[in-house]
Amino acid sequence: MTVKGTFDEVHWPKEGGDKDVVFLENGAAIKNVIIGANQVKGIHCKGSCNIYTVWFKDVCEDTITLRQKSGTLNIVGGVVNIDSYCVRDFGKLYRSCGNCKTQYKRTANISNVVAKNGKLLAGISSNYGDVTTIKTSTNSYNSVKSICDTSEGNNSGKEPSKVTSNKANSSCKL
Repeated sequence: MTVKGTFDEVHWPKEGGDKDVVFLENGAAIKNVIIGANQVKGIHCKGSCNIYTVWFKDVCEDTITLRQKSGTLNIVGGVVNIDSYCVRDFGKLYRSCGNCKTQYKRTANISNVVAKNGKLLAGISSNYGDVTTIKTSTNSYNSVKSICDTSEGNNSGKEPSKVTSNKANSSCKL
């Protein structure tokens, strides 16, 4: 489904496959949506977009994917702000693209997040200058394996190689 304006819905129950991914065009917004279990992918932002009151039951790969060259993604100039958000039974809450053909420096801020039963809160490509600031004092974690991992990103399409895991550094500001 492609959204160019605003999509305001109560429930998105379909299960599985890329055909069910939501593509947000530049300037689009999505709100009041519950994305059902067993989705392969969730929401892809193709430009500046806004995501309001969206609940992901169980997305297998990526809940929110940024496919933009610039702009702002607001979750509530290039900054991802994740604030007042709840995630449960997840792989990654935030991951900057570590293997896209064209790479950019990305900045993210994560605060007031409740996270339960997950693998990774944030994954970033430190070699491209990505910086994620996680206000750990405002967040609540229960069974989350890592808060922030850095990787060596590439533009070849291969999976990026992990550099650090769950350590504060100049890229992962905890």
